[in-house]
Amino acid sequence: MQLVLLCGGAGKRLWPLSNDIRSKLFLRLLPAPDGQMESMLSRVYRQLAAAGLDSSALLLAHRSQVNLALRHTEGRLPVLGEPAKRGTFTAAALAAAYFHTRGVGLDEIVCIAPADMFAGEDFFHSVAALSDLLLDSGADLAMLGTRPTHPSDQYGYIVPGQQTGRKGKASYASVARFTEKPDRIGAQQLISQGALWNCGIYASKLRYMLACMERSDLPLNDKALCSMYDRLPVRSFDEEIAERAEHAVVLPYEGEWLDIGSWQTLTNQLANRVIGRGQISGPAHDTHIVNELPFPLHVIGVEGIIAAASPDGILIAAKSHAHAIKEKLGTLQLHPMHGETSWGSYRVLDEFDHRSLNDILAIRLTVLPDHRLNGHCHGSGLKVWTIVSGRGEVMLNGERFTAVSGSVFRILVDTHHTIRADQDKPLELIEVRLGESLVSSFYKPEA
Repeated sequence: MQLVLLCGGAGKRLWPLSNDIRSKLFLRLLPAPDGQMESMLSRVYRQLAAAGLDSSALLLAHRSQVNLALRHTEGRLPVLGEPAKRGTFTAAALAAAYFHTRGVGLDEIVCIAPADMFAGEDFFHSVAALSDLLLDSGADLAMLGTRPTHPSDQYGYIVPGQQTGRKGKASYASVARFTEKPDRIGAQQLISQGALWNCGIYASKLRYMLACMERSDLPLNDKALCSMYDRLPVRSFDEEIAERAEHAVVLPYEGEWLDIGSWQTLTNQLANRVIGRGQISGPAHDTHIVNELPFPLHVIGVEGIIAAASPDGILIAAKSHAHAIKEKLGTLQLHPMHGETSWGSYRVLDEFDHRSLNDILAIRLTVLPDHRLNGHCHGSGLKVWTIVSGRGEVMLNGERFTAVSGSVFRILVDTHHTIRADQDKPLELIEVRLGESLVSSFYKPEA
């Protein structure tokens, strides 16, 4: 089985902690077995390894998130960069074309799964079982569904048909129909009919995926597909494949499964009610603080709210209404004010309006041990680096300089420059950019 984990999606429902680059997958908020905190993607990778599926897994992420995905999986899973965000069907098609171009057999099982899930430690053992289920049932498509715990209007539902028992193996059912995010009354009716929450896990033979691509006039070569990617419409796997499959089966999963896509579901999994600087006092049942700012955040006598703060903004909302932030943000082009990269992380400290050649931007950069910034030249403006902590080496037009706490470097126009941290600890510096083009170029995502 080839397992493809889709890492796409924007970061608006968990704003301000998530943004267009650092989506919910990369938030290190979940309690880990070692007592530390891990991200959703780190958790999924750990569970994959425990199930023995890590050696056959492929991550598919937008190209601006490739290095971030590598960091959260310790560089142990390959990552395929998606040229643009064009929906789950197009992403799955890119993975299928990638396998086909590299000679993977047509009868190989390909399993498409979202990476943004919170599931029990045995979940991926059930994912692995889909391979045998396809062979046993002769179905075109096999999927996982989980028992609903309440009538949710946030999930899609699978209505099962005839059930089939297997000696020594879990029974499965044919798929009668799908219903996408009904209202609560409709959800209750579906549950009474034995419907399952759709986990978004789909397994099929590669030949079936390729046939669906041909039906949609998509090339079977990954390079050819990438060349037209920007012009493709946004299409979902559910609509293009699952709902059109002539013979689909579903395997019930009896353990824990959640789509942590809201502040309500995320805070239910947190180990502490306060993360970061802050305090909750007075009658404040079911209230949480998640604060990434250096300033304390106090909540007194307010129940059922999320108070979240980061360099991107501050959100104070009743958990039952916090999902409305996605609509409030709309299609605004918000510049991420903090994030992670291949070399470390950054946080914007201050900026002036981009209206003149005297624009100024101040950024705090953290370079990981034995990593370095990507080398650059700028054609106008000025950069100034001030080393805050750690040690490393600055290279200016090939000339090397020792960088220690208190060192200051002025980087003039057309100077090729980079900085590397020593192996023992991170290097922190303040970068000040002067000039309109330098300020605007910072907000272009890392390729």
